[in-house]
Amino acid sequence: MKGVARAAALVTGLALWASFAIAGTTVMVLSISGERVDLLVNGSILRSLYRGETSAEGVRVVEVRSDSALIEVEGKHFQMTLGSSTAPSVVLQADSRGHFLAEVAINGTPIRALVDTGASSVALNLEDARRMGVDLIGAPSITVQTAAGPRRALRAKLGNVQLGDILLQNVEAIVSETNDLPIVLLGMSFLDRLDMQRSGRTLILTRRY
Repeated sequence: MKGVARAAALVTGLALWASFAIAGTTVMVLSISGERVDLLVNGSILRSLYRGETSAEGVRVVEVRSDSALIEVEGKHFQMTLGSSTAPSVVLQADSRGHFLAEVAINGTPIRALVDTGASSVALNLEDARRMGVDLIGAPSITVQTAAGPRRALRAKLGNVQLGDILLQNVEAIVSETNDLPIVLLGMSFLDRLDMQRSGRTLILTRRY
């Protein structure tokens, strides 16, 4: 019962982030107990399956061990442990201030970024944007509110943003014209396309399909 309660709580948290069109079945292992495995299918569906059972989505539990399970998804087999997912994911650890920092690549150019759920878009400096080859021709100029007051910025599109194995195309960005951002902010235009699971100082970002 405790395992089911933990799984239900996790689904509740993930459901806040789940509003998407599915292209391919994804599976995350929530708990393993005896011969039963609790799975999160397609980011929002909780399934409790015993060895040999198949869900309505076609996910089958082939074998269950004490710390892993062999899962069949669309004809492919995955040896999965607790918390693992068939979708590309990245695990981040908070720093001493509780911030989640990551190395990302924007248009193939590596740069340090801060995960910021309070930012509506990926935000970066004009100097960095030019270095990354961001197309700013005809980019509309806007005013954004920052902790230091209103600032001028450009609204642009990033060709691609990569974090670990997660690669997203056409990500909206805000480019600061004053070059006053000390670090790239990985905002919701990127994060809204992922599932986010936080436990203490650990943050798991999983590609959403």
